[in-house]
Amino acid sequence: MSTSLKKIRTSTLAAMKQAGEKFACLTSYDALTTEIFDEAGIEVILVGDSAGNTVLGHENTLEITLDEMVSFGKAVATAAKHSLVVVDMPFGSYEINSQQAVESAIKLMKQTGSSAIKLEGGSSRIAQIEAIVAAGIPVMGHLGFTPQSVHAIGGFKVQGRGDSAAQLIDEATKLQSAGVFAIVLEMVPASVAATITKQLVIPTIGIGAGNQTDGQILVWQDFAGLSTGSRKFVKQYASLRTDLSAAAKAYRAEVQSATFPSKEHSFED
Repeated sequence: MSTSLKKIRTSTLAAMKQAGEKFACLTSYDALTTEIFDEAGIEVILVGDSAGNTVLGHENTLEITLDEMVSFGKAVATAAKHSLVVVDMPFGSYEINSQQAVESAIKLMKQTGSSAIKLEGGSSRIAQIEAIVAAGIPVMGHLGFTPQSVHAIGGFKVQGRGDSAAQLIDEATKLQSAGVFAIVLEMVPASVAATITKQLVIPTIGIGAGNQTDGQILVWQDFAGLSTGSRKFVKQYASLRTDLSAAAKAYRAEVQSATFPSKEHSFED
């Protein structure tokens, strides 16, 4: 592991924005990929509720539980030495009231060892955000397309187009005032995301929001070519699904032909 990498904190991201430096974020849900991304210098690792889809096989993010997020978060936070680890608050863990939100956030922080939490929503979440921040827990906001509201939104749709752009910009300003240290902007027109980024003091993190945000985030299975399907905003930097499929087929063939294990991979008397 490189010893030249510095520990990333929320203040580090703020300083990077002020200096005009971009930063990279990826999701992770386990120790092994976290170790790889951490050593590669990825500044932020998000333990996303996207684990509900990518790891647990659910149709959306709504089914994943707080206890499941604790397990994923602990694995990631234990392995990360440099990256800032942020854990998603899952659906149902903060919507009822501020007390529920603070209790859930405290559980995530205490039981995972992460550095911050993330929750979705704008004005309707201000009370929860302020309460969590008051409890001494850093909060990352999330605007635009919010996966936990997929049914209310009516599917996977770009947010902030046309007349709704002004409202999205206003929501971002309100989240900043509530105390979030950064905001994820998902599936937002690039021009709107650029405007928000310029107006806010805190960093913005884009996913399907153009290249003018302060940081970018992708789900790691998408960026590595492991997941199926494609989205406009995803660029694949590897072809792991193809490579793993070829490896599995080669392994099966060698098992069937008894060429594996060979003498090299066997113990002798």
